[in-house]
Amino acid sequence: MRRWRIRAALLAVLLGAASGAGAFEEPWAFAKWKPVGDGPVFAGTGEATWDHRIRERGFILPEDGRYTLWYSGYDRDRPLTMSLGRAVSDDGATWRRDDRNPVFRDAWTEDVFVVRDGEGYLMFAEGRGDIPHRLTSADGVDWIDHGSLDVRKVDGSPIEPGSFGTPTAWLEDGVWHLFYERGDMGVWLATSRDMKVWTNVRDEPVLARGPEPFDRAQVALNQVVRRDGWYYAFYHALADVAVRDWTTNLARSRDLVHWEKYPGNPIIGDNRSSAILVPTPQGDRLYTMHPDVRLFEPAEE
Repeated sequence: MRRWRIRAALLAVLLGAASGAGAFEEPWAFAKWKPVGDGPVFAGTGEATWDHRIRERGFILPEDGRYTLWYSGYDRDRPLTMSLGRAVSDDGATWRRDDRNPVFRDAWTEDVFVVRDGEGYLMFAEGRGDIPHRLTSADGVDWIDHGSLDVRKVDGSPIEPGSFGTPTAWLEDGVWHLFYERGDMGVWLATSRDMKVWTNVRDEPVLARGPEPFDRAQVALNQVVRRDGWYYAFYHALADVAVRDWTTNLARSRDLVHWEKYPGNPIIGDNRSSAILVPTPQGDRLYTMHPDVRLFEPAEE
């Protein structure tokens, strides 16, 4: 009987490792959150302004003891364009719009991802038709558009025409990694050293839909962070395209290519999505950006 139990336990370990479920590995980070306050910390004005509404992913960076938010705004149900706004905060909860807003309106700009690049800033954003473009700025206010991204298949041929949105970047060892979705039907990964030509790591999604019910309809990745030897991805998902109830979810990976989903997904519901993690001196904060900006802090286990 004892020998049978040992063999059964060994088989369970092997099956868990083969499935990638992570059942016998260390606990997950970033899995438990609770809201701070009862409402949004930032939202569209609701008035006759260029940012009557905001939508999709904004991005927050901590800078010199305060916080900077870049967000996309529009003024009608079927916008003619999406413009870029900027706001600042001393505490990450109360925000002041930049008097120079919109800080960029020369091209459709939404679903933004911002990183520090030397002394300046680098932005990846969706353009018209969900075609991503790259922008740079010396001060985070005045932006230069460098045009649409050139993404290729593994063999070097262009990817099929169509949208490839929600661009999310990760830089490691001089190589840029670009996660993107195609109609929210999955998340692909391409890499580049010069940010001019991006080549798929493989021509299939690295993060696919389902089979779990919560993300069987649509998925898109918002941010990658690294902690304790793991890459963690915050991604949003939809269970049913007929019910526009987005959720915030978590996945992790050892190599940026093979991802396992948190078994307790979604980590945030109630149509709160496009999450961004912001480390602060007081600890981690998580902001969901769509349809308005909500603040979360870690919940005790």
